[in-house]
Amino acid sequence: MNLVREILRLKFNEQKSNRLIGSIVHRSKSTVATYVDRATDAGITIFTDIEKLSDEELKIKIFPFKNIDMGAENIQIDFEYIHKELKRKHVTLKLLWKEGREKNPDLCNYSHYCDLYRAWKNDQKISMRQIHKAGEKMFIDYAGTTVPITNPKTGEIREAQIFIAALGLSHYTYIEATWSQTSREFLTSNINAFKYFDGCSEILVPDNLKSGVTVADKYEPSINKSYREMAKHYYAVVIPARSKRPKDKATVEGAVLIASRWILAALRNRTFFSLDELNMAIWDLLEKYNGEEFQKREGSRRSVFEEIEKKELKKLPETHFEIAEWKNVRANIDYHIELDHCYYSVHFKYRNHDLTARYTTICVEIFLNNHRIATHTRIYKRGTKTTNPDHMPKGHRDYAEWSPERIINWAEKIGPNVRAAVEKLFSQGEHPELSFRTCLGIIRLEKHYTKERVDNACKRAISIGGIGFKHIKSILDKGLDSQPISKHDDNPINHENIRGPEYFH
Repeated sequence: MNLVREILRLKFNEQKSNRLIGSIVHRSKSTVATYVDRATDAGITIFTDIEKLSDEELKIKIFPFKNIDMGAENIQIDFEYIHKELKRKHVTLKLLWKEGREKNPDLCNYSHYCDLYRAWKNDQKISMRQIHKAGEKMFIDYAGTTVPITNPKTGEIREAQIFIAALGLSHYTYIEATWSQTSREFLTSNINAFKYFDGCSEILVPDNLKSGVTVADKYEPSINKSYREMAKHYYAVVIPARSKRPKDKATVEGAVLIASRWILAALRNRTFFSLDELNMAIWDLLEKYNGEEFQKREGSRRSVFEEIEKKELKKLPETHFEIAEWKNVRANIDYHIELDHCYYSVHFKYRNHDLTARYTTICVEIFLNNHRIATHTRIYKRGTKTTNPDHMPKGHRDYAEWSPERIINWAEKIGPNVRAAVEKLFSQGEHPELSFRTCLGIIRLEKHYTKERVDNACKRAISIGGIGFKHIKSILDKGLDSQPISKHDDNPINHENIRGPEYFH
């Protein structure tokens, strides 16, 4: 009885929650709740009452009906009714016991009432042991079987994945074929299931799929951020099925098995040439599947859904979730992050920082510690980049404002030969921006030399085919700009003993 004493001490003296007590004594919170309820029913509300009792006296108070022979035959309890009512939202055993006691004051106390119900339930068929509340859970999985789709032009065969979602109480099922189990397709399938059910359950129970659950763990599974975000949009939570706990996923595994027999087996001899064609065939059989009468209970999946479960589902929001994906990224030295071979800027102060990108088909958002620091329109052309001028250092921003036309116009103000040199540089480069620095360097020589000298230096450089910042500056430094250009300079020597630039490449 030491365990019981410790649980009651933590509850009555320390005022701890059932969950915390359970973690302290290594028991489930439901076990803790049972002991606390039994003690309360026995009139124990403070721990000093327990300290006065011996183990045997405490045992009699906490477990009175293990010492007194009271059979269910002397108490009129409709266990079938109780079991059916417990499937309804917010209905508990305690509520049903209170209602029963109002009708029959001689009804046994709550603890014994629970014992009798559990004993009755344990005598029933195994299929009744999982109680699912209406609208509470939607179970999600992919069938182990894939369906081949043939490309009508090439004959190439590609396997389609089969997504299955089933509601907990009615087992009402949605099925669709997709090309893969990627996060985007997985989220799309979930949203399509909500549309089919015209509502969303309180809890989504995926079978530890990588597209929904990043790390499968019995106690603290890590949920894919996009999936958690989608669930939040529909006012639901994600609680993955526990690994190695078959009861957690019995509903969907049963749906997978039956759907495989009902639908996939029926399609085994057909050849499909598109995903749409396969889905049309699946949905045609799905209507019949959901309308098929249960073998061991009344009604069909559809009838139970329409009568009980549908009205308990959460209403869908006015707008459906816009699918977004998340990726850990790093801002490079040029203060841009890379996403699908495209580049997006952040403020230069975040260069070399680890960041997170959230992206949809039209928008890219970049976050640092869950704080958004940049937003861009999504681009798709490989190798392109988008840069917000506000993200650039002043020197980079000034440089970005230049264009070939602007540089040529500025060069012309210095002299016609400077313009000619700049135009020649732009025509030689694979991309105008590659010549920006050289051109700007030549133009800025005006700060150290006169316009006339810079123009003459460019004329000499053009005549000898040596256009370049270093070459033109060398002409100025050596005073060659003031020397007349000879015919010899205009016509450089060209014979077989002279090595051209190609020799060095």
